[in-house]
Amino acid sequence: MALLVDVDADEQENLEQNFPTISFTAAHGVARAAALAETHAPSLALVNLGVEDPEPGLGLVHKLTSAGWRVLVLLSERDTDLAFRAGQRGARDCLSVPLTPAGMGKIKNHGAAAAQVEQQVEAAAMLESASPSMRSAVDVVLKSAKSDAPVLIRGESGTGKSLLAAELHRLSPRAAGPFVEVSCPALPEHLLAAELFGHARGAFTGAVRDRVGRVETADGGTLFLDEIGDLSPGLQVQLLRFLQDHSFERLGESRTRRSNVRIVAATNRDLEADVAAGRFRLDLYYRLGVVDVRIPSLRERSEDILRLAEHILVQKARAEGSEPRKLGESAKSALLAHRWPGNVRELENELSRALVLCSGQVLEASDLSERIVTPERKVPFLGGHFSLDEIEREHIERVLSRSRSFEAAAAELGIDDSTLWRKRKRMRLSVRKVNGNGSSTRLAGARVNSPAPNAPAPSYRR
Repeated sequence: MALLVDVDADEQENLEQNFPTISFTAAHGVARAAALAETHAPSLALVNLGVEDPEPGLGLVHKLTSAGWRVLVLLSERDTDLAFRAGQRGARDCLSVPLTPAGMGKIKNHGAAAAQVEQQVEAAAMLESASPSMRSAVDVVLKSAKSDAPVLIRGESGTGKSLLAAELHRLSPRAAGPFVEVSCPALPEHLLAAELFGHARGAFTGAVRDRVGRVETADGGTLFLDEIGDLSPGLQVQLLRFLQDHSFERLGESRTRRSNVRIVAATNRDLEADVAAGRFRLDLYYRLGVVDVRIPSLRERSEDILRLAEHILVQKARAEGSEPRKLGESAKSALLAHRWPGNVRELENELSRALVLCSGQVLEASDLSERIVTPERKVPFLGGHFSLDEIEREHIERVLSRSRSFEAAAAELGIDDSTLWRKRKRMRLSVRKVNGNGSSTRLAGARVNSPAPNAPAPSYRR
């Protein structure tokens, strides 16, 4: 958000047309501007001092800059004395109105700088932790930031892998270069190859012009490959070659090109198991994992749940320009008791929903989803020795079989639709009905014991 103080309607319309991605909030009068600033994260502010009495505006400039805002002042006529006084109070620059192309350029640069600071503050808040395991993971990433070595970030969906990758880039010597993200499961193999390495005109149906790939776009910066475990065998070979000498060819072109990028990859899969099963190349695994870090799930760092929840509520309130809602004791208890299979992303989605339904200033358990406040149903015990992957497969298949829709199953599991789709595809799951007593049909290659009648069903919860 950018704050406009006493800026006339014509200039505001001009700014909105030139910067459609920036959300401008207008405030008329110093008091209103100060009140808005208190409910929003510090960002960019344009303060018009071309009024009869500039003193209140100068006071506002000082207050905003002291709170971390990046302030530009607008002057209707060249007044070097007023510009000097504004600079003394922390203003970054003085622009004349009507705004010129040069003035618009300065607003663009300062807006980008303010957004970067805002992202840094947000990343610091989300990555701050009272958990030793989370602090250790962040510490490994921070120490590796100065290196160019590939980094492999592991963790369940929603734990903040992409946030950590972006922070690694920001702290690296490549920070001035681009940070380019690619979602490996998002496209079929041939389209993903074109997305990564680019293509020549006519390389395939629909390739009507030459295209620069993400590898070239990231030259001088960082290429973040999200969910690298879903990469096809053919693309694994191409990526391995690129990791070895940073060379590649666009699809449909024989010319060899080079790109100087650092590779950061993330996965929610057990790559060791994939290597053992022949689904992932061992040589690529070693190339990617020079620095190997695992982000703990939210249930493994329960001491962070309430702090993160309160931070999310503050951020949502700032975005809306309202007072942050508080967490009631019943809501706190429910949040702490939930397992959060979707991790921080699930927590944020749950609080967003609760804010829509809550009519007061305090969130209580009654404002939360039923699946959050209702104790989890215990799953019948699988006799014998089973891996976590086998248990996960069985649980997902049972949820799919009893759910009214694919979306309902994803919601019960606490993950998004695309994550459930990938898991179902990887596990080759078929939807089946569960018997009324909770037992299910046989797992491929494993024996499932139904519980004895009237016997309590053991749980996998620790």
